Parts: sequence; structure tokens; C-alpha cells
Amino acid sequence: MCKFLPFPENPPKGKEITCITGAYPRHLQCTQLVRRHTISVFVGDESGIINRIAGVFARRGYNIESLAVGLNKDKALFTIVVSGTERVLQQVVEQLNKLVNVIKVDDISREPQVERELMLIKLNADPSTRAEIMWLVDIFRAKIVDASEHFLTIEVTGDPGKMVAVQRNLSKFGIKELARTGKIALRREKMGETAPFWRFSALSYPDLEETSNGVVLQNQNQSLDSNSSTTVGGDVYPVEPYNDLSMNQVLDAHWGALYDEDSTGLRSHTLLMLVNDTPGVLNIITGVISRRGYNIQSLAVGPAEKDGFSRITTVVPGTDESIGKLVQQLHKLIDLHEVRDITHLPFAERELMLIKIAANAAARRDVLDIANIFRAKAVDVSDHTITLQLTGDYNKMVALQRLLEPFGICEVARTGRVALVRESGVDSTYLRGYSLPL
Repeated sequence: MCKFLPFPENPPKGKEITCITGAYPRHLQCTQLVRRHTISVFVGDESGIINRIAGVFARRGYNIESLAVGLNKDKALFTIVVSGTERVLQQVVEQLNKLVNVIKVDDISREPQVERELMLIKLNADPSTRAEIMWLVDIFRAKIVDASEHFLTIEVTGDPGKMVAVQRNLSKFGIKELARTGKIALRREKMGETAPFWRFSALSYPDLEETSNGVVLQNQNQSLDSNSSTTVGGDVYPVEPYNDLSMNQVLDAHWGALYDEDSTGLRSHTLLMLVNDTPGVLNIITGVISRRGYNIQSLAVGPAEKDGFSRITTVVPGTDESIGKLVQQLHKLIDLHEVRDITHLPFAERELMLIKIAANAAARRDVLDIANIFRAKAVDVSDHTITLQLTGDYNKMVALQRLLEPFGICEVARTGRVALVRESGVDSTYLRGYSLPL
């Protein structure tokens, strides 16, 4: 917003009152209004890209309200929510376009879009209040992901307005901990032949198998691959060449599990941080991680349970010793109030994915059958595409995406992982290798 200079009590006649950005009559309102913007940034994955993108906003004094980083093979899709004026946000978009590995930047705030967010919320739940909590969970179509004697952990998915409503209704019970992914968004597909993904998939449209459309798609893939030929140690879901088996395939669904015969001790570590909700905090934290040579596999930033605070959930690969040193360095930051490595504790983890698939009327039934198996929901449909919403762990995301690839995946937006410690103490990962008593 424009900040006006102090007005004199009796201004001289015939003279204008000026503001910092120029001369405006006193009775006129500033035309540059601050509003919330949703920015979609599609980048080629490389080391330090999160820090550079966060730095563009931090250097201009913008506070990132939420940030979600998703994966699309060796590319990453950032969904960033910030507040600012149209003119200055346009300058930020231009600066983002100048970064080397940024492929495309769009401000989709004014376009029809599917927007979703995921929240894990841990509540005090005594026997006297548990019935009312379960009633509210049913109203908001939420899920219970962990239950103990005194606490319940709830998973909620919806638009930002629904998140606020859920938090407001459950706050009276006492919120112990809260983790939000930040918003992800995809454009609603247009109808007809002018739509961007019209006749995209050869499986949905068999008559395209021998046409030039496949050549066009092949050329597009080659152009993207050429831009990412140097992407080896990426910052978000890094991808290594498959011809070198000695390198860590972190995109593998089973990567990060620590086996008894593994002498390196390298695994994915989940870090929870509570920070001040001030401009530049994300840039500082990602800077500490990137300067020490760590790659970020997953990042989710959203509001915490207290006003003025944000919770950051990040996944960083490394050994216990190296991650312990990283945590010590993070503890030294002024704006960071708490950082925990919950890798060795039982915790509930969730991710959210929006995926747009090319599917005409003939192929739509097959896509929906696969979606029902994974309990995915259809959130948008056109005459040639269908958009699905899915929540779960990383393995579930990978499995659904692989099954839908033959139909043609148009767009994918994914959040990073959010996690909360299980108060019940049940470690489902540990119990997978043991037979349980009936």
C-alpha cells in the first residue's frame, strides 16, 4: 500500500498533497491495493533453487504466507502464496523468470483454479469431549490418523477457507500441534478444442497414435530434458542418472529406508521447525541447509497453531551424525524457536497431490476405477481431462502416478510432506517386518 506523508492541518490552497510514490489528491484512495496472489513456478531441479526463489521474495520484503514444493519427474512445481500489489508482484515474476532453471512463472490468482491444502492437527481429546470431536470430524469429512488416551490427530483436506473453519471449530478443545502444507493449485481445464491439453493422450484418442501429435510431445519432452541435462544433485527430489548405479536414487519410492546391512547410515530425515512468521525467515533457513551441501527432498511451509508463527516440515537426506550437526546450526538462528528431528520417533506423515489426466469419455471410466482403488477424489472434469485429488504417503503417490502415466499426465501439483509425532507410540514402519498376534 502507498504510505502517505503526514498532512498539515491547514494545507495551502491550490497545492496537492503528495505521497511517497507520487502526487495524489488527498481525497483519492491509492489505486495499488494489496491482495493475495497465488504464484505457480515450474523449475528444473538443481541444488539451491529453493534458496534462490525464497531470496527473490525476501530481498523485496515479501513474507511468503505458504509454500508447497511438488515433484514432476526431475522438475519441481512451486506453489507460493504472497500478499502484495499487482505492480510489484509483476516485478517479482519478472525477476523469477531470470533465474537459470526457472521454466515458467504464472500468477494464477485471477483464473479459475482447483486449490487444495492439507492439515494435520493434534487435539486434546478427553473422554467427555471425544464424541463431539468425532461429530465435527464427520461434518468436515476429515480422518483420524492417530488416537491415544488423551490426544487425537486429525487429517483435513480442502481449500484454505475450510482449513480456517476447521481450526476455529476445534480450537476450543485445545490444539497441541498443527502442521499445514500450504496451498497447491491447478487451473481448471477449459472445454473444447482451444483448451491447452486438447487431444493430449494417444491412449484416450487412439487415432492420434500415428499423427504428428506424438512428435510434438516428443519434441517438448526433449526440450525439457535438454534444459535439465545438468540436473544431478537437485534441491527438490533430486534425480541422478540411471546409468550410474552407485548413486542414490532418491526418487525411488523405497529410498531412505535404513537396512541392517547398510553400513553408510544414509537415510531421509524429517525435521520439524517452529519459526517466526516474518519476511526472510525461509530464505535464512534454506540458506543454512544449502550452504552445507544438503539437498532438500521435501518442503512444506504453513501457519502454525499460534498466531505469528509458521511451521516448516522438511525432509533432508543424510546420516544421523551429519543431520545432528545441521540441527545444531539451525538452533543458532534467532527466528527459529524449535527444531526437532523426528525420524526415529513414530510419526504420522501425509502428502497431498493434484494430478490432471488426459481422458475423454471413453477412457474416463478406467481412470475413475483406478482412482477408487487409491481412494482418490475427482475435483474437476472437462470433455478431455479429469483432475484427481489424493492424500497419503510417498509410496501411494508414486503408485498412482505410475498407473496413470499411460493415459497421459498433463499436470502434477504436490505438496511436501507434513508430519506429527504419534502420541499413541505405534510405529507402523517398524511393525511391517513382524507378525502381530491376533
